[in-house]
Amino acid sequence: MTVAFDLEVDAIGKLCPTPILMLAKAMREMEPGQVLKLLADDAGAVKDVPSWCKTSGNEFLSSEEKADHWVFYVRKK
Repeated sequence: MTVAFDLEVDAIGKLCPTPILMLAKAMREMEPGQVLKLLADDAGAVKDVPSWCKTSGNEFLSSEEKADHWVFYVRKK
């Protein structure tokens, strides 16, 4: 699945909570409606990204598992 995105954040090799911290920082710099693509290989991100979206009020669009990492798409509200 391919989603159009405005910014990509590569958190591969970073352990929890770093991928979420990188996501949050990048989202603060984005405009409402823009989409962020997050790459992460920390298994905790699978639960952490949707949870962060719910608590922060941003929209979790989708996730996709690749061979060695996950790809997450988040829209800033």
